[in-house]
Amino acid sequence: MEELLSEHTRNILGLKLPTDPRWVNLAEMQLEEVLTDHAYCEQKAATTCISLIQKNPDKQLLVEELAPIVTEEWGHFRMVLAELKKRNLQLGKQRKDVYVNKLLEFQAKGGSRDAAFLDQMLTMALIEARSCERFKRLSEGLDDAYMRSFYRKFMESEAGHYTLFITLAEHYLDKKMVRQRWAEWLAYEKGVMNSIELRGDRVH
Repeated sequence: MEELLSEHTRNILGLKLPTDPRWVNLAEMQLEEVLTDHAYCEQKAATTCISLIQKNPDKQLLVEELAPIVTEEWGHFRMVLAELKKRNLQLGKQRKDVYVNKLLEFQAKGGSRDAAFLDQMLTMALIEARSCERFKRLSEGLDDAYMRSFYRKFMESEAGHYTLFITLAEHYLDKKMVRQRWAEWLAYEKGVMNSIELRGDRVH
């Protein structure tokens, strides 16, 4: 497992801009807000996978691979809710997700169905990669040993998700095209990370 995680970690840290180390300290001071945002991130991951299945019922492998991810992500949502309840904290209101909205702006518009599908898959891959990188930061940098372990579990669970979306894209589309577009997404995401405010009340 450690060897596998190390491989995933190396790939995830291939993101063009690692998270600013100060983010962990900011997040630790706003735990209720971070847990609230984390809960909604897990919820949105589950509903997005459901949407992808609904839009692509003809893609059997996608349906088979994403169905258990829906269950897993919804289970994560419930885990974060339980943690909030245990700490007598409230699930706050869902916030506007600046990071995800900026990623959506980069998706191909008005092109082929294949281009739209590819960008949907790579958007999810990038969100999962950044989330896993953030969970890794929390699992290593929080002062609270329990919360380090809490986020270690999420990192381990999420580690393979981003590669799954890329693998599915390559199953249905030309691999060279997928890799070229993925490189464009990584470069774009670096600009997004540079442009948005560093805040400790959110996962992204």
